[in-house]
Amino acid sequence: MAAAGAEHEVLKQEEYLDVLTKTRQKTGISKPRRELHEELGILLPKDAFELIFVFLQECVINGGTFINNEFNDVYVVTTLDPIPLEAFTLQESEVSAVKYLSVEEYRDLLAKEDPDYVPYDVNGGYHQVFEIISERYRENLESRSLTLEKQLSRYAQISLSAELTGLTSADKEALALLIKAAAIMDDIFCLQVWYSNPSLRNWLKEQANKSQLDKLKWNYYQVNKSPWSCLDENKAFLTTADSAIKLLPEATKPVAGWKGLQYRTAFPVVKPPGANFYPPDMDKKEFELWKNSLSEDQKKEAIGFFNVIKRHSEIFLDKAESLDVVVGTNYAHDLYIVPYSKEYKSLLGKAADLLQKAGDLASSPTLKRLLHGKADAFLSNDYYDSDIAWMELDSKLDVTIGPYETYEDGLFGYKATFEAFIGVRDDKATEQVKLFGDQLQFLEKNLPMDDAYKSEDVIAAPIRVIQLLYNSGDVKGPQTVAFNLPNDERIVNDRGTSMVMLKNVSEAKFKLILQPIAAVCISKEQREFVDFDSFFTHTICHECCHGIGPHTIKLPNGKQSTVRLELQELHSALEEAKADIVGLWALKFLIDKELLPKSLVKSMYVSFLAGCFRSVRFGLEEAHGKGQALQFNYLFENGAIVLHPDETFSVNFDKVEGVVESLSREILTIQARGDKNMARIILQKYSVMTQPLKDALRKLELVQVPVDIIPEFPIADEILRKFTED
Repeated sequence: MAAAGAEHEVLKQEEYLDVLTKTRQKTGISKPRRELHEELGILLPKDAFELIFVFLQECVINGGTFINNEFNDVYVVTTLDPIPLEAFTLQESEVSAVKYLSVEEYRDLLAKEDPDYVPYDVNGGYHQVFEIISERYRENLESRSLTLEKQLSRYAQISLSAELTGLTSADKEALALLIKAAAIMDDIFCLQVWYSNPSLRNWLKEQANKSQLDKLKWNYYQVNKSPWSCLDENKAFLTTADSAIKLLPEATKPVAGWKGLQYRTAFPVVKPPGANFYPPDMDKKEFELWKNSLSEDQKKEAIGFFNVIKRHSEIFLDKAESLDVVVGTNYAHDLYIVPYSKEYKSLLGKAADLLQKAGDLASSPTLKRLLHGKADAFLSNDYYDSDIAWMELDSKLDVTIGPYETYEDGLFGYKATFEAFIGVRDDKATEQVKLFGDQLQFLEKNLPMDDAYKSEDVIAAPIRVIQLLYNSGDVKGPQTVAFNLPNDERIVNDRGTSMVMLKNVSEAKFKLILQPIAAVCISKEQREFVDFDSFFTHTICHECCHGIGPHTIKLPNGKQSTVRLELQELHSALEEAKADIVGLWALKFLIDKELLPKSLVKSMYVSFLAGCFRSVRFGLEEAHGKGQALQFNYLFENGAIVLHPDETFSVNFDKVEGVVESLSREILTIQARGDKNMARIILQKYSVMTQPLKDALRKLELVQVPVDIIPEFPIADEILRKFTED
């Protein structure tokens, strides 16, 4: 079937169902791959198959003898040119002929119910195939360029650097090695997002100088690190038609004068919730059935941070010269576990070697211990000791590297992505924030929740303030201003957590984003209360409050568990909301105890309000944006936030303290009980784009206030440039 344009989709005349449409089964894309080979003689890897949609087929065929009522997965294989008819090897019992048709011709034949073609209702769910393919190749280059320019304009570019004068000469040598190791985290994260993402990245980079549109594609890809736009609810800004071209001469039998099949590496339009941590067709039910068949130790491993879940059947397909080896193979359970140390062995080996060498050079004993420990962890897959070493780091050169955050796992929130942050410690600012880390047990004891849920052994959290020199890996889209790690509940229970504040990132966001937001969205009378100290202080408290409240919990049935495991995919958004709102409660509590000045009260509340509009612009598919919408809507509904006729907002100082405490209590109690149902209810009710939020975001777009920043790292870029030249 010829698509509109120069590229083509493969179709079969009588057995078209077997090429593009497959009954939903737990075999990954192995069945369409196998049957494409059996029936047409085409052997393709999984990255050639694009799942474009799923629909329910209900029809009666074969003279009323067969009733079809099943879900079908619709796949497309995009080739650069038509495959010569001589290249096909037909299975005569299944396929009578191969024929190329235009999209319009094929649709007309189905509409006329031509008996030579498998019937599909072109007015039903299957109509999407025609819309998707036609739209994909009806590209207006000028319009598309303008769209990408507009998407990029939501980010403000800012150069971030730091003084290196406090580093020893040995540390400066180590810094170069660390930046090279950190760059490898980009390669790993790219693969964690989706299995064809690396080939897409390389292709876009190679094509970037061919046209203005190609340059825009590459620039926006670098922001999102995938074809899905972070600020647009993960809507795809690229399609498979933009993707890498691969030549596979062995895909079919040879034809004289034809170099072989060329195809576009595929990715789905809808971002897969399980990223590349799980088989793309695996759902929660299958995972739970498999998990329940495992031993207790294996169950813990299956839901652990540092592994991926794969299918035996896919491995056999990838390795088999002939797909016949897979036919009739039975697996009691098709899923199995692969540790990160094996899945990313080559990349982690290179990073470990660089960390080992950097550790040898490091002047600080704690930095030396961290780097050597992390190098060992990359190879052993045991991160416990290296994360303890990270918490105890006391070095002018500050390093965070490894698998930590679980936001990318939208299916369960189990799997950690690789990231790196390298900076220089700001000693003066670090000393100033020590108060907050030292008060964690005091805050835990007084949290607005039942005493039965409180911990008696919260450990003071070290806080380090740094000037960021470089970040990589899972740092796509909106940039973080701080982080609280590790997330491993074993360490949280044994040793607590540690925090890193990125001061130069915070300063850039305040100047370029929060101040302009306040000028548009905050009432004139309260605008003066928005200041950097309040913004930065709440950020500190936010990170501190990740370390208090429920983590390891006892369920009503007496079973020990964790909040993360019980709330699964809902955990990240609710945890961000908890840290934010409890952080606000904690600031007021510390002010009441005279540990912070009373002059902070109004500024902290109004700066928080301005920050609501900043974070919700990240989108409601992102944990911080979803958590922020929850807080704003709850406070607005309960009168703590007031909307004025001029569409500006203010804080009701008479109500805000009580409403903040009420929401804090509600979220903390949901977490303490591991109550996923209540978590879903509160998120569904409040994590929505209400009219007041829509109106505020519309105003910000009109005056073109940036949504976030794109950091540039001149020191690191120069190091990487020299490394590339060498």
